[in-house]
Formats: sequence, structure tokens, C-alpha cells
Amino acid sequence: MTFPWLKNVNGDEAAHLPGWHNYTFLVVRQIVGFVIVAGLSVAAIRCQYVSEADREKHRPKMFGKLAVIMPFAYIIYGTMVAWDFEMTLQPGWHSASYGAYQLQSAFHGFLGFFTVMLFVLDRSGRLTRVFDPKIYNYMAQFMLAMSIMWVYFYFTQYLIMWYGRLPTDMERYWRMIDEGYMPLGMGFLVLKFFIPFCIFLFKKMRHSPPIIMMVGSCIILGTWIERYVWVSGSVPSQFYHIPLSNTFDIAVTVGIMAVSALALSWALMHWWLIRHD
Repeated sequence: MTFPWLKNVNGDEAAHLPGWHNYTFLVVRQIVGFVIVAGLSVAAIRCQYVSEADREKHRPKMFGKLAVIMPFAYIIYGTMVAWDFEMTLQPGWHSASYGAYQLQSAFHGFLGFFTVMLFVLDRSGRLTRVFDPKIYNYMAQFMLAMSIMWVYFYFTQYLIMWYGRLPTDMERYWRMIDEGYMPLGMGFLVLKFFIPFCIFLFKKMRHSPPIIMMVGSCIILGTWIERYVWVSGSVPSQFYHIPLSNTFDIAVTVGIMAVSALALSWALMHWWLIRHD
């Protein structure tokens, strides 16, 4: 049910990705990709930590190398996740722009989460150093720019298939519309674009931390709804149900959130970004 292409791995519908549709290869590439991305992230944090702790140990060459490598690694890994967990949900369906669209959406969601996290840590009083308020303005401008870029990919994804007269590719959109996902689709469009765009157009709003945090929360919620619409609206109805509608869903969600919170708290304390209160 997670990978519908498994039952068609040797059929005509998988002919355009004969080598990619291999379950062992799927597991290996996802684990290796995650380890590489995580390792690069830890290396970058360590470089920054060492350079700030002792200026004499500053290693600009390492920073430069990581700055060059990390965008390529994140783009490759992000598009690979898009292909494996969303684009292949409908056997035979493909899109040249979907990888970029999903990567941009995920990064957009991360900006919302990062902004909310900064606001919570700032208000908690546990930060080990003074937090410059102008950072909120930077994040607001960043979210505004990424909201515009996200809606560009969102529209491009539809435009190519509609005006290109590609009925087979449009089938996925029609299924989502006909099976009642239109309100949710409009909902995440409002949360991820219209709210950030209309609010951050005004300079005063880009300097208000509570409003910036509220917009970040809207982006997080919009990204979650977007993922739900793309996944559940792309597979037959017997393979999905209303999220958080049973005890198992709630338990798994709470468990993942708890583990993520503990891991994030440990990382922040390990790198001495927050106090051990």
C-alpha cells in the first residue's frame, strides 16, 4: 500500500523506470541519502561551533567546501524523496517539475517550522546568547520570497499538463478534485501563499514577531495538508483514511513528535544553544 508500483514492477506501466523500481535499491538509496545529508549538516554545525568557540581554529576552507556541496546534496536527496514517496504513487505517472516542486514545498515548510522554533526559544529565555530581533524581519522576507517561489512551482506543475494536453497526467489532478480534495487544495494554497503574501507585503507586519510566528504556523499547517492531499488523493480510496481518526494514528503521531522534540532539544543543548534548565 505504501509503494503501489511494486505490483507493476515488471509490467508495462513501470517501463519508463525499469531500474529505479527496485525495492532493495529504494531502501539503500533512501538510507544512504539520509546519512549523507545528516552527516553534512552535523559537519556544518560543528564547523560553526568550533569557529565561534575559538577564532584561532576557524576553518574557512571547510565552510567553503560545505557551502558548495550541501545545496547539491539536499537537492538530490529532496527530489529523490519526492520521486519515491509521491511521484510513483500512480504507476506510470511522471512529471519533470514535480521533484523541484516538492523540494521547494518541503523547504518552505522548514522555514515556517524554524521561525516558530526561534520564536518559542526566544520567549522561553533559555537561549545562551542574545537574540537579535532583526532576525525576525529576515525570516519574514525569506518566507515571503519562498512563498512566491512555491506558488510558481505549484502553478507550473498544473500548467504543463493542462496546456500540454496530457490527459494521462491530468488524471491524477482530476481524481483529487472529483474525490473531494478541492477544499483542502484551496486551503493549503491560502495557508502557504495568500496569507504570507498578503501579510508580508506590509513592512510593519514583517517586524512583528507574533505575526511572523503566526504566518510560520500557517505555512507548517499548509505543508502538512498539501502532503496529505498529494498522497491520499493519488491512490485508490481503500488505501487511505481520515488522518488521526483512530488510536493508532494518534499514538504514532504523538510518538514521532515526542522523539523529534527530544532529539531537537538534545542537539540544541549539545551545541550549547540553549541552557540545561
